[in-house]
Amino acid sequence: MKKWHKIVLAVLVVLTIVYFCLPYYARQALIYWYPSIDDLSMFEKHTVQKADSSWTWAHAKDYNTYEMSPEDDAYLNDFRTVSFLVIQNDSIVYEEYRSGWNDTKTSNIFSSTKSIVGLLIGAAYDEGKIESLDDPVWKYIPEFKVGEKKNITIRHLLTMSGGLNWDEAYASLFSVTTHGYYGNDLYELVTGLDVIEEPGKQFSYRSGDTQILAFIVEKATGKTISDYAEEKLWRPMQAAQDAYWLLDKKDGDEKSFCCFHTTAREVARFARLMLHHGNWNGKQLISEEYINEAMSPASYLKDEWGKDSLDYYGFQIWIMNYHGQRNPYFRGMLGQYIIAIPERNAIIVRLGHKKDEKRIRETTRDVYRYMDIGTKILDGRK
Repeated sequence: MKKWHKIVLAVLVVLTIVYFCLPYYARQALIYWYPSIDDLSMFEKHTVQKADSSWTWAHAKDYNTYEMSPEDDAYLNDFRTVSFLVIQNDSIVYEEYRSGWNDTKTSNIFSSTKSIVGLLIGAAYDEGKIESLDDPVWKYIPEFKVGEKKNITIRHLLTMSGGLNWDEAYASLFSVTTHGYYGNDLYELVTGLDVIEEPGKQFSYRSGDTQILAFIVEKATGKTISDYAEEKLWRPMQAAQDAYWLLDKKDGDEKSFCCFHTTAREVARFARLMLHHGNWNGKQLISEEYINEAMSPASYLKDEWGKDSLDYYGFQIWIMNYHGQRNPYFRGMLGQYIIAIPERNAIIVRLGHKKDEKRIRETTRDVYRYMDIGTKILDGRK
């Protein structure tokens, strides 16, 4: 055997040994590499079943008559947009799909899922399964009745001020976020977190807070988060298509900090629910009191820089300050945006493979560009 053959073989043997010494989640991360919106086949899942009697969006009289400028069209392409949807007064004004997507193909909405969990906390609270938003977490998850963790409340988690040591590093092989996405032990992972900051003082975006909220819902209701979502939101919102919630393993736990799969049309229902303050066609799915607080900044907290009052986050829902408007929206890591525009009774949904990494204060600048494009479409209506 030639010398270089021996070197290559030795390197392969070493790499193989190293690979199998890695924890399960790291091995999975090396196989699949970076998260993708079309990861439905990669993981086990629960189906969130559609309604027996669906409600669908109408087409506006001027449906898809707007001609997008070459600059805006190029921007959508540059960030690999797959769905762009503009709705006003319950009618679709503009709808476009790219890269093989259509109105029935689902996408992972990533951290937009967090906002769904926040709504489900509201549902459990409304029906008395959760007695108070200021309940300590240990009341539902006994592993938190130790040390400083016993001081964390549901409200702290809702506002991302739990103070736990969750690292939001998406590109690191060994980060806790990578562990959560690719791993098979979510419950052990989040119940093993430690407090590193005083809870209830400062906003610090951490996916672990949401995952714990999902386990609280399950402990309080006796149902999985996906079954509870189906009962309290998906079917009552008269969804026309099944959704999917990815699991950490077969018959395991829902990855509630990231991984709800649905379409642009279907996910727009959540924005409609926000526009109507929790009411869906005459039925109050989430109490108006709760959802209004969820869509309002938790200004009693310091922002992520620790200088000013928080003005862009409520209960797992982002608030966009756009030209004097205050628009609640869901937000995912690859530019998944579900935006409610109360002043215009309008909705913008953008799903895609990539976001602009350049930031304007608390968010990436692309969300403002999509707002600009959507606003032009609304302003240009005949």
